[in-house]
Amino acid sequence: MTAVNPTAASADPAAERARFGGWHHVNRQDHGPTILVIVDYAGVQLNGAQRHTRGGRSMEHRNTFVGLDVHKDTIDVSMADDDGEVRHYGVIASDLEPLDKVVRALHAPGRRLHFVYEAGPCGFGIHRHLTSRGLECIVVSPSMVPKRSGNRVKTDRRDSLTLARLHRAGELRAIYVPDTTDEAMRDLVRARDDAVIVATQAKFRLKAFLLRQGRRFSGRSDGWSGSYRRWVAGLQFSTVPQHVALQEYQDTITETEQRVDRLTGQLRELAGTWRWAPVVEALQALRGVAFVTAIGLVAELGDLTRFQHPRQLMAFIGLVPSEYSSGPSVSRGAITKTGNPHVRRLLAEAAWAYRSKPRVSRYRLPRHEQLPKVARDIAWKAQLRLTARFHRLVARGKPKPKVATAIARELTGFIWAIGQEVPPTSATRS
Repeated sequence: MTAVNPTAASADPAAERARFGGWHHVNRQDHGPTILVIVDYAGVQLNGAQRHTRGGRSMEHRNTFVGLDVHKDTIDVSMADDDGEVRHYGVIASDLEPLDKVVRALHAPGRRLHFVYEAGPCGFGIHRHLTSRGLECIVVSPSMVPKRSGNRVKTDRRDSLTLARLHRAGELRAIYVPDTTDEAMRDLVRARDDAVIVATQAKFRLKAFLLRQGRRFSGRSDGWSGSYRRWVAGLQFSTVPQHVALQEYQDTITETEQRVDRLTGQLRELAGTWRWAPVVEALQALRGVAFVTAIGLVAELGDLTRFQHPRQLMAFIGLVPSEYSSGPSVSRGAITKTGNPHVRRLLAEAAWAYRSKPRVSRYRLPRHEQLPKVARDIAWKAQLRLTARFHRLVARGKPKPKVATAIARELTGFIWAIGQEVPPTSATRS
């Protein structure tokens, strides 16, 4: 059957029916390959996307799924229609203006655009830009994108084609995208974490220098206590370069510690105006969770009410055991370690606080009494359960690091419970 241009077709419907046996073909091009569409006399499409008529004109309802492989300098764009093949659109500069041109080129009456790209170092700017224009856009985790084990070829073009195809098939799940204020607080929390790492590395370098010179601290502890610092300050070397090196190492440690203190002070100052301030305060009722840990957990996890069950939060953090089972054989291994590593580290550190007997220390009591009663009740229940479980697992011969991991997993459930009970403020105060 021959394809014709509708503008050149006869205006007589009877002639058209006689010519094409009751149907005619329209050659249509939508910014891509030519598509052969079967329509009836009123112009209503019969195959592919659904159409309806309004005021004598047909309106098509179809979906186009656009996969974006985002990099620092370029964005690979691919697209997939409801019933068409997945095709590569092209490569554009990694900027919002070229992306807007793509949106305008793909826009058509009755077409819905669905964008998707993987989370990465380029952030959520594209997501916020597209959603602010009323377009649908999701961000997916690269580790959760289905991949064929036999596929050994990876290119940007293939990645964008895969995203478009999987998004059309409904195989991708969107991740949580924080708003700009929450992301700003998370950036500040991570800046402090980076400063702590730099300070720790500076201390290790000084200790390595002293070890090379055969200098060992004779006190009870070689940690950075007051006596250890005084011992370092009083060291004498036979050469000037060694004295200069020692002083530079000490100055570096002082500068990094001051940077950590400045960032901690900024977090305390800005946390009071944050909408999640009540949740940060309530989490500090838990043993092992002070201000830095509490604000780190909230900044990384965001809205805890989006998890319907505490097991979902445990799996999100990666604290559930891995499993490789087949038939009657059930084999479970180490924790999956998927999700956010920052949260996993904070919880692992907090879990060690449950080695001692359950109690509220005299130091924590004044602050503890100012917290909501529901948070205090949950925190005390956590102390009774987790301290007993810690001692029970150790008595069974379990290694303490594994015990701490198990306690961190259960502590996640109590954090989830507090997050369900304590709501945020209605808006961020200026």
